[in-house]
Amino acid sequence: MRKKILRTIALWIVPSLGALLIRFLYLSNSKRFHLPTVIPQEPLIFAFWHSDLLMQPYLYSKFRIIPKVNVLISEHFDGQIIAETMHKFKLGTIRGSTTRGGAKVLIQALKSLTEGYDIGITPDGPKGPRYEVSEGVVVMAQKRHAKVIVFHCLPSSYWQLSSWDRFVIPKPFGRLDFYASEPINLEGLGIDEAKEVVRKALMIHAIP
Repeated sequence: MRKKILRTIALWIVPSLGALLIRFLYLSNSKRFHLPTVIPQEPLIFAFWHSDLLMQPYLYSKFRIIPKVNVLISEHFDGQIIAETMHKFKLGTIRGSTTRGGAKVLIQALKSLTEGYDIGITPDGPKGPRYEVSEGVVVMAQKRHAKVIVFHCLPSSYWQLSSWDRFVIPKPFGRLDFYASEPINLEGLGIDEAKEVVRKALMIHAIP
């Protein structure tokens, strides 16, 4: 009972505080955006490492003036916190993992792409291994003929947690470099080959 009460309080408080922190870190840093030469209007899959999740709503806003995206978030309690925080930025979510009983999540994601929604995914989430790409991003891209764009936020200075993903929190009063790749076409590639293409793109600006 006590655990349930504490979780209810956390869900009420933490997402609002988290959104405030994200906005403060964004506003207190200078920004540089490195965007693709052409931004496609058709539904896209945006991929970013789990450790690099925090500031991505701002990079997504450079692609869509009106957000139309569903981000895949785990069903764990920490995922619920993240989902509620994403909602503060008007981003939709799909709860679950593409690697653990993922058929239902994949079906929802494929339906979202068909309905014109972008998909956001952390290919190494929700619990790792760190910097390893699961096949969900490939399956979605190939079944819906969707391009993949990989996101990075590279802070000039940051804190790094001791969690499995080495989660990155930018420090204020520095600079944030946002990177979005050119659209990646995974058509005609085998699963392992496509996963490696996505992984190499994600590692270009990955923080050790």
